[in-house]
Amino acid sequence: MRLNTGLLLLILFIASACRKNENISTNPDARLSFSSKEILFDTIFTSIGSTVRIVKIINNNNDAVKVSEIKLAGGHTSAFGININGEQTTHKNDLVINGRDSINLFVKVSINPNANGLPFLVQDSIILKTNGNKQVIQLLAYGQNAVFINESSISTNTIWTKALPYIINGSLTLKSGTVLTIQPGTKIYFHKDAGLNIEGNLIVNGSLNEPVLFCSDRLESIYNDEPGQWKGIFLKRTGQGLIKNAIIKNASVGITSDSLSLNSNPKLILSNSIIKNMQVAAYIGYHSELLAFNNLMYNCGNYLIYAVGGGNYNLKQNTFAGYNLNFPRKTASLSFTDYLSANVYHKLQVDLTNNIIWGSLVNELDIQQKTAANLQLNLSHNLIRSTNNAYNVNGNILNTDPSFIHREQYNFEPAANSSARKKGADLTADPYFSIYLNKDIMENERFYPSTLGSYEK
Repeated sequence: MRLNTGLLLLILFIASACRKNENISTNPDARLSFSSKEILFDTIFTSIGSTVRIVKIINNNNDAVKVSEIKLAGGHTSAFGININGEQTTHKNDLVINGRDSINLFVKVSINPNANGLPFLVQDSIILKTNGNKQVIQLLAYGQNAVFINESSISTNTIWTKALPYIINGSLTLKSGTVLTIQPGTKIYFHKDAGLNIEGNLIVNGSLNEPVLFCSDRLESIYNDEPGQWKGIFLKRTGQGLIKNAIIKNASVGITSDSLSLNSNPKLILSNSIIKNMQVAAYIGYHSELLAFNNLMYNCGNYLIYAVGGGNYNLKQNTFAGYNLNFPRKTASLSFTDYLSANVYHKLQVDLTNNIIWGSLVNELDIQQKTAANLQLNLSHNLIRSTNNAYNVNGNILNTDPSFIHREQYNFEPAANSSARKKGADLTADPYFSIYLNKDIMENERFYPSTLGSYEK
């Protein structure tokens, strides 16, 4: 049976009236949900940037909910603008969202990326108050022109320069057989949980005055030393790396390496670099290979170096400062073992020469042979904090404070009266001397016996 037009309109009117008179919940548990709790504007700005995003505000409750207040925190001075139900405004009261219903909120940003003094990351928030609850939607936009890379891969040889910063959102993968060369002064910023996966060959050519920077895209001062803001650099099975004069900070793990090299070249050479403020570790190796010269590592949650399942580790003239201002650490700063699991263990080769291995714990070095796999250990002329007297050989110095100039201000240069001065073994015959070890992290000439650690003067 077909309904006539008049009857159909009457039914629709009654249904509409029922919706309008819907019960409004006052239950504090009747919260709203959002299609996104963070809106990131990552448009490549080449002139005045202006773009719009939509966020859906959802009421999953059976009853209606009244939003007593919805506002743009920055008000009329904000770079952002909001449109609520077709009304361009910064503030609205008593907005009712019916049960099992939603509304669309339109958010716009207008930024001049070439404006002097504009912060790198422009931010604001939308605040919603319902039944005594306060909920927030974060608004973020890049305030400077940059190269934006979203969940992508590199499959041809590529060179990055310092002309513009690079913003990584999601995972970026360097494909096998390709080379990514990063020139001095280049800045690479990672959005939350982003990371760099290396299946090819990574070459980082920083310099003393223009290091290459790997860090989070949150550049406000409160995030300067905040760990865990991005995932880190991951050297995959086919990946290799040469990293010189880099600063890697504020990730979960600075560098992770999951295997030995597949050819005659080392898996990773790391020199004259600083790795700091990591949630877990500066470096993690799973049956892998690391050559590290003149580096400074500090303030990491569990380890500075964590090497398991065997592998090859050649570490000379590094400063490993196991001070954890953000973490209650319980593990040795440097930890090496041949063991990964009951079925996975391999030969372990460790060469530690002219390093400072110091920190807040009584044992900052842990080398374990847990299986029948061979252990080859050369431990020579290091300053070590440890209760293991077996390390008190070959010119090693145990439990004598290196007297860093000011560790609370992250100055880990040994003071003039430091016990680390002029105690180093002569490395002039080392195969890597002329390339990496003849100068320190500040490019000061080394004279032997050298000062232990990464600083010569």
